[in-house]
Amino acid sequence: MTDHSQPTAPAEPTGRIVLLTTSHRVAPGVLSWPAWQILHAADRVLCADPGHPQLPYLREAGVEVEHAAPDAHALVEACTGGRTVVVLPGGEGDQRLTDGLARLAGSGRVSMPDLELLPGSYDLPGARLLDLVQVMDRVRRECPWTSRQTHRGLAKYAIEEAYELVEAIEDGDREELREELGDVLLQVVFHARIAEEGLPAGADAEDGDEEALGAFSIDDVAGALVEKLIHRHPHVFGDAEAETPEDVHAHWQRTKAVEKRRESVTDGVPVGQPGLALAAKLAGRARAGGVAVELPRGEGIGYELLELAARAEAEGVDPETALRAAARVYRDAIRAAEGLAAPAR
Repeated sequence: MTDHSQPTAPAEPTGRIVLLTTSHRVAPGVLSWPAWQILHAADRVLCADPGHPQLPYLREAGVEVEHAAPDAHALVEACTGGRTVVVLPGGEGDQRLTDGLARLAGSGRVSMPDLELLPGSYDLPGARLLDLVQVMDRVRRECPWTSRQTHRGLAKYAIEEAYELVEAIEDGDREELREELGDVLLQVVFHARIAEEGLPAGADAEDGDEEALGAFSIDDVAGALVEKLIHRHPHVFGDAEAETPEDVHAHWQRTKAVEKRRESVTDGVPVGQPGLALAAKLAGRARAGGVAVELPRGEGIGYELLELAARAEAEGVDPETALRAAARVYRDAIRAAEGLAAPAR
């Protein structure tokens, strides 16, 4: 029997849609090699946002970008004949387009091109800190309460947040720890933002004093910290050797002695810290500095506590932590005597 059927025409290539995403936390123009390859090889590159930060760099690289916002149907048709179309979504993405493509793909009635999500740039570790700085800047400018705060007025919050962080650590609550670390970080970023204005520690933002008194930014804070960490870790970033924690501690003490040029081993010890911590810190400084001094003797509980704090420090025990632990046991005992359960941890 003779076969009179017509030969089947080869299926037309359906093409390719590439959604090229970029991170606003990475400098525009810094793209991955696969991203540059697809941009140069594509038949069309589309972007709905004429102010997209990547556009000047793409033009400089010879990539022609069309300002267009096709819907899902139009985008699929643009790939007819096996063409590759690259779409540059805005910073918030393009939910309308992606939802439309998903509906077409799920309908089964459309021959869909290949769909690819290609990250053109990735967030580096710490990239969300850039968001934090931007948000803090806007809140400082636009919030009636935040815009009036000063270093001195915020000082109490730094103390409170530090104690709440310690409590989260002692409770072993990971979720609480993450939140409290954020609250402490907020204090750092908040103070650094205020410092950009060069205001005296106790001045209000509206005092009208335009003289910049040692203005600095969060970048200055971070830069100084990086330099300090590198300088104080010659066994990591230099040729020095440290095999034990004691060796590291000795490095720190020698480095700080040169940096601070202190006259006394007590210089730099904040006397406003809790009493037990202050006593232990002073005892530790005297012991590490080789200062032969007897503990003062006197009447009253203060001298007894001083002796206990010094003894704890010599034995490698933080007296504040030890007392808090004992106090928490005492608190639970009080609640038990009242017929109450211990607080959840």
